[in-house]
Amino acid sequence: MFTIGCHLSASKGFKNMGETALSIGANTFAFFTRNPRGGAAKAIDEADVQALIELMHEHNFGKLVAHAPYTVNPCSESQKTRDFAHMVLSEDIKRMEYLPGNYYNFHPGSHLNQGAEKGIELISAMLNDIITPEQSTIVLLETMAGKGSEVGRTFEELKAIIDNMKYPQKIGVCMDSCHVSDGGYDIAKDLEGVLAEFGRIIGIDKLKAMHLNDSMNPLGSHKDRHAKIGEGHLGTEAFINIINHPKLKDLPFILETPNELSGYAREIKLLRENYQG
Repeated sequence: MFTIGCHLSASKGFKNMGETALSIGANTFAFFTRNPRGGAAKAIDEADVQALIELMHEHNFGKLVAHAPYTVNPCSESQKTRDFAHMVLSEDIKRMEYLPGNYYNFHPGSHLNQGAEKGIELISAMLNDIITPEQSTIVLLETMAGKGSEVGRTFEELKAIIDNMKYPQKIGVCMDSCHVSDGGYDIAKDLEGVLAEFGRIIGIDKLKAMHLNDSMNPLGSHKDRHAKIGEGHLGTEAFINIINHPKLKDLPFILETPNELSGYAREIKLLRENYQG
C-alpha cells in the first residue's frame, strides 16, 4: 500500500487531522505532540482519539509518524535542558499509547561542545530510562543534516545509539531525504548505494519511515533547508525512485516541504500518479 501524508496541525483535534488528510489525498499524517517550540501538551480527548482510530480503520490509513518538539535536546550540556527533554519524551511516549502501534519521531539532539561520543551516551541513557518493553509505540531517530554539533549526521552515530538500547526492538530510524543529502549521502544519484550502506551499518529492517523533502542546498552542505518536491537539488526523479524502491515503497512517506494544504495536495497527487505499486 502506498502510504503518504504531511505534517498537520493538531490544534483542532485528532479526528480533524484525519479528515484533513483525506481531503488532500493522504492516508497518513504527522503531527507535533505539543507546540513544536514549546513545552506544554494539551489534555488527551479520548473520544476524539477514538474517532480518529475509527476513521483510520475505515479508510485504511498507514502508520502515523508523530514528531517531538524541536526544543527537545537529550544530549545538551545543560542538566535543565536534559530534564526538559526527559519530561517531554517520557510524557509523549506514554500519550502515544492512546494511538497504539504508531511511530514517535525525534531529532537526536546537539552535543554542543561535549563531542559526539558523549552525546550518544546521553541520548542512549535517556531513552533507556524511558522506553519500556510493553509500549506499542516505536521510537524513531531521525537522520540529521549535520549542521553544528547535531548527533545523527551519520549512520554510524545512529547505529551507536541503537546498539546501546535495552529494548532495540522499540527503536527505529526515520530517514529524511533532505537531511541525508545535506549530510553527504547521495540519495538522488546513488539511492541503491545509500540504502546498501544503511543496511550494512544499521540494518534495513530498522528503517521505519521517510520524510520526503527536496533540499535548497547541494549534496553535503550540512544546512537543512527544505524545498518543495522538484524545486531543489534532489529533483522530482529522485522522489519517484524513492517511493518505488522495493526496500522503501511500503514505508509511510511524510512530506515536510514548505507548503500550505493545497501544495501538499499537489505533491501527493504527483507522487501517487508516479507510484508503480
